[in-house]
Amino acid sequence: MVEGSMTQGAGQGPAARTETLRDFRVPAYVHDVPANVLPTDPAPDTEPYPDGYTPTERDLPVVDLGETAQVEAPQAAPAAPDAPSDGPGPLYVVGDVHGYLDELVTALQEKGLLDAEGNWSAGNARLWFLGDFTDRGPDGIGVIDLVMRLSAEAAAAGGYCKALMGNHELLLLGAKRFGDTPVNSGAGTATFQAAWLLNGGQKSDMDRLQDVHLQWMSRLDAIEIEDDHLLTHSDTTAYLDYGDSIEAVNDTIRETLTRNDADECWDLFRKFTKRFAFRDEETGPGAVRELLDTYGGSRIVHGHSPIPYLLGQVGTEDADGEDSRPVVEGPHVYAGGLAIAMDGGVTMAGKLLVQQLPMDI
Repeated sequence: MVEGSMTQGAGQGPAARTETLRDFRVPAYVHDVPANVLPTDPAPDTEPYPDGYTPTERDLPVVDLGETAQVEAPQAAPAAPDAPSDGPGPLYVVGDVHGYLDELVTALQEKGLLDAEGNWSAGNARLWFLGDFTDRGPDGIGVIDLVMRLSAEAAAAGGYCKALMGNHELLLLGAKRFGDTPVNSGAGTATFQAAWLLNGGQKSDMDRLQDVHLQWMSRLDAIEIEDDHLLTHSDTTAYLDYGDSIEAVNDTIRETLTRNDADECWDLFRKFTKRFAFRDEETGPGAVRELLDTYGGSRIVHGHSPIPYLLGQVGTEDADGEDSRPVVEGPHVYAGGLAIAMDGGVTMAGKLLVQQLPMDI
């Protein structure tokens, strides 16, 4: 059991979903949220944020595609990834999923990690999810259930499936634990419940949220290293605030969640929402090196900031037709080759990315 208050908050009403699942829209039921509680995804040209302020922007660009885009399942699952008979198997990473379960299954099948029935078929392969499983898309709890199941199936086959903590895991935990308890947001009084709703929280997810999901999310690591790749969710240096080693960061964050203090948890969520630390051509490589020098690795792999934002390829409400889709061919390598962005912008009709590492750069 997760300790502390389990305020139900937003989870009591009938299940509801956004009207256009693949558009980056705010659900209709959040319009009464206080104005000082804002979404966590800023527009591409947002200036650096002042200390104590959650990086936000209310009017996000939307790619309006009308009908929900359909993703066809592959006709036949590819062969499982080749792996040596001894030693660890091939390494894969998955960007932000945000409730798009069907797209996730299809992407994993295309890489040969799942069979046609959706079961682990990759032997001793290693699979890392970079966080943000819920919110905005239709089935966040289904995504968590799949990742939990694949963790057991991969382990039985000699591989593994693991996951990192994203800011939306912290947001969902906070909405469940603290509900409408006021917290000091640094820009006035806010609540986790209001922030969760405004950032795409789905009532159907809250209705289906169980203790096993809460336990799983609260125990996720925030940062890890695999094959000389430093894996994080957010493109921020805020991890440095929590320790000078991977173990220290993960322990400190778990201890913070265990104390169950609303203001402490909000501050943790706020720091995890920071982004774009590596984007500037002059200062970005130095910010990446600061993390690599502290925690190890030769390259950082992260999610959180959609590649269409990093590239400036974001549509508007007035965009029409296929030409308005963000162009995401694969991961975005930047910061002098030191950073790999993995959030393909599935919530804005981009692409849910699954990538084998290392990449040929």
